[in-house]
Amino acid sequence: MIGLEAEVLNSSDRHQIGIKGKVVDESKNTLSIYVDGKLKRIIKKNSVFRFSVGKRRFVVDGEEINFRPYERIERGLKFYKLRA
Repeated sequence: MIGLEAEVLNSSDRHQIGIKGKVVDESKNTLSIYVDGKLKRIIKKNSVFRFSVGKRRFVVDGEEINFRPYERIERGLKFYKLRA
């Protein structure tokens, strides 16, 4: 997800709702988003994100991506299968 444009659509911290910028780092529990020259860390578990890839947009619940980036390939497929 590093390099994608992201927006926080919902969060348990109301001050984080509406944050929009470029994802510059990711850990198991957080996304680091670069906004107006500042780095903001957003907790994945309690948030809903909208990611932009070109002209396409995807809404993702933070619970679905709340693991390490390299684990996403294995674990992420389980979430996508459940959606179908």
